[in-house]
Amino acid sequence: MSDLHGAYAKHEDPNTVGITFPEHMNLLQKAFPFATGEFSGVMRELMLAGKIISSKVRRAGLVHEMGLTGRVNVQGEQVQFLDEFSNETIVRMLGTSGHVCVMSSEENADPIPVAPGYPCGKYVVTIDPLDGSTNIDVNVSTGTIFSVHERVTASGPGTLEDVLQPGSTQVAAGYIIYGSSTMMVYAARDCGVYGFTLDPTIGEFLLSHPNIKTPEHSTVYSANEGNTSSWSPEDRELVRALRDGEGPGGTPLTARYVGSLVSDFHRNLLRGGIYFYPATQAKPNGKLRLLSECNPLAFVAEQAGGMATNGAERILDIVPKELHQRVPLYIGSRAEVQYVVDAFRRR
Repeated sequence: MSDLHGAYAKHEDPNTVGITFPEHMNLLQKAFPFATGEFSGVMRELMLAGKIISSKVRRAGLVHEMGLTGRVNVQGEQVQFLDEFSNETIVRMLGTSGHVCVMSSEENADPIPVAPGYPCGKYVVTIDPLDGSTNIDVNVSTGTIFSVHERVTASGPGTLEDVLQPGSTQVAAGYIIYGSSTMMVYAARDCGVYGFTLDPTIGEFLLSHPNIKTPEHSTVYSANEGNTSSWSPEDRELVRALRDGEGPGGTPLTARYVGSLVSDFHRNLLRGGIYFYPATQAKPNGKLRLLSECNPLAFVAEQAGGMATNGAERILDIVPKELHQRVPLYIGSRAEVQYVVDAFRRR
């Protein structure tokens, strides 16, 4: 009896390593009323899409499904085959789930309605279907970024109003990273940050990183220093100061930059680091998308104890005005991001 009781008690903890996502959600639901079956359904569809995309990414080189489609997306960027496949997969799974009322994607110019004939749910999902896809042919990690809001309209098909919500109102957000293993990291409001690793032998995501907390101080900085000449003098000085040990930690930071946002963010989340993508002369409003990239990662960072800013304003407080709005981003360990904020205040 004692062994049975111990096993039961073990599974009363949503942080138990090795439990499945449904087990984890059932335990969280006892304490957090937002964790309804409908929310769990959204997450299950995202994870199923992630399994399909992971399989496709791992086989892409063998079946020659890398490269460009010849199409240009709303951002003016060349579309990769796997961008298109990932986008269509996620939209199909969510659009027929009955759990969402509208979606938006980095790959689509307008909000995406649910599939015809399917019911509209209460959630709004925004995605970057395959971040870092240009790096697939050199075997660099890629990822799917997602953001979940509750709708603000009363009922029926969702609208642009449902999509254009500040990041502070997100119910959950996260990413699925396709690297040496496939891992989903998600944060839910007031619940913390959790990492689930896909066990390919059973086809299930199992809890591998409970209650993730990012270190308060950075050990690395991540920035595309090829753009240094087009940064502002203040941004160049910030990076120089951190590199030379003049930041809050008092020790020099090491440069680590993959060029895949999900990969750089994931490393910094676990080990401590700050990621920069400031404004440039060519992109004075920044390059990264507020809704599909910055908001979800800022939500994860804050839930893990970090920070995210555009330099002048907390990322999650920015009220979006456009579906594909871009902003500068400084994100990661709290001490170094606060150092950036203080430097902007002195300007």
